[in-house]
Amino acid sequence: MKRLSEVKVGKTVVIHSFENNDIFIKLMEMGCVPGEKVKVEQVAPLGDPISISVAGYSLSLRINEADNILVEDL
Repeated sequence: MKRLSEVKVGKTVVIHSFENNDIFIKLMEMGCVPGEKVKVEQVAPLGDPISISVAGYSLSLRINEADNILVEDL
């Protein structure tokens, strides 16, 4: 398992769990739920934020938010 912030551009992974419960509700409201497939679309030139495709739409996350999402390969 690794963090979403460590996934390379173009790779698709599955959300496994969240590390920080404080941000858990916010991420779930945005479609980031365990079992959902996520594809990293783009990373900003300085590495923050990242753009992901989840639940049929694009979402931008800050690196500290992506650090709290634990993912696994398909």
